[in-house]
Amino acid sequence: MKRMSMIFRAKASKALDKAEDPRETLDYSYQKQLEMLQKVRRGVADVATSRKRIELQATQLQQQSEKLQGQAQQALSGGREDLAREALTRRAGLQQQITDLQAQHAQLQGEEEKLTMASQRLQAKVEAFRTRKETIKATYTAAEAQTKINEAFSGISEEMGDVGMAVQRAEDKTATMQARAGAIDELIASGALDDASGQPSDDIARELDQLSAGQSVDSELEAMKAQLGQGSEPPAIEGESGRSSAPTAQQAEQEGKS
Repeated sequence: MKRMSMIFRAKASKALDKAEDPRETLDYSYQKQLEMLQKVRRGVADVATSRKRIELQATQLQQQSEKLQGQAQQALSGGREDLAREALTRRAGLQQQITDLQAQHAQLQGEEEKLTMASQRLQAKVEAFRTRKETIKATYTAAEAQTKINEAFSGISEEMGDVGMAVQRAEDKTATMQARAGAIDELIASGALDDASGQPSDDIARELDQLSAGQSVDSELEAMKAQLGQGSEPPAIEGESGRSSAPTAQQAEQEGKS
């Protein structure tokens, strides 16, 4: 079970490492830091709001205390010592509340200052991380592009490997077709296969064709010589009937042979 668990963790780690994109991880980390900074700022705002509320309460209590003091003086001036005593008693209670609020105000003010400093430090850290993040992302993107270019040039990339295999298959098929065409030509030339075009393919027919072609070339050559005046006899003058009175060079050659 331990081995299975280790193997599973190793394979899972390898799969996660393969699927992980450092740029996405950096962006996620930056987003989490922004969320943390936002929480700190909200905390500063909440503390400031509580401090301001205490300030308002203390101001109201102070106003009530001053009012009671004035009422006590009026009552004492009117001969109502009991009312003056009651007003001063209430004023003393308000002064105690004001003292407590002042203590809370001082505490909240200290917390606000701490949170403000922490927010400023965190903001500076987030900005520095953002700059570093963008630098790392740009470097990673450039390295990734360079790697793909190098793999394409060296032919070890997956895409170029597929292209190379396709080219190799095309070359193999071309070579096979060329070899097949050459073999068929040799078989037709040797007479093992008949020519589907109907042309003679045996040796005797080929020799006869070559002989006929040679005689045709010789005849055409002698005719050209006769026209240029290089034959054995000059061309004859045509008679009134339009026929030649002298034999042609080809007839003279045939007579000489006979």
